[in-house]
Amino acid sequence: MKKVELVSTFIEYDSIKELCEQDQDLMHKAIEIRKRAYAPYSKFKVGAAILLEDGTIVQGSNQENAAYPSGLCAERTAIFYANAIHPDKKILKIAITAASDLKTTNQPIPPCGACRQSILEYETKQDTPIEMFFMGEEGVVRYSPSLINILPFHFDKDSL
Repeated sequence: MKKVELVSTFIEYDSIKELCEQDQDLMHKAIEIRKRAYAPYSKFKVGAAILLEDGTIVQGSNQENAAYPSGLCAERTAIFYANAIHPDKKILKIAITAASDLKTTNQPIPPCGACRQSILEYETKQDTPIEMFFMGEEGVVRYSPSLINILPFHFDKDSL
């Protein structure tokens, strides 16, 4: 028997203003699309903006449904759309922001497990990391250099 320790490392920025101009712009695109999320049931709105290697930005917001499992998170909406429209372009970065109509979200909100698995698929497909920025409605922005950093035990094509 042996003990195995895995460590995830993040960079935290006190606010969006500390990001470089390109990353600020990407997060502002996520905020913009978050405001158009369809979340009449949870009142929890999420926006995602993806930067492709050619500078294209693809946005997505969560889309709820009265039959809860039928909805789709912002991250998957954006990443599936990016791959459908630009299947041969690498994804460089994704910015994610979440806000609730019921309270202020001032802590970074990471992607859910299903979204982490979906983002991992594209990180594996392109064989390069996808940088991630995530935040609540305001406050701290957390940065991860790759999806693998937040999903160290993962299931991918090599598992099949």
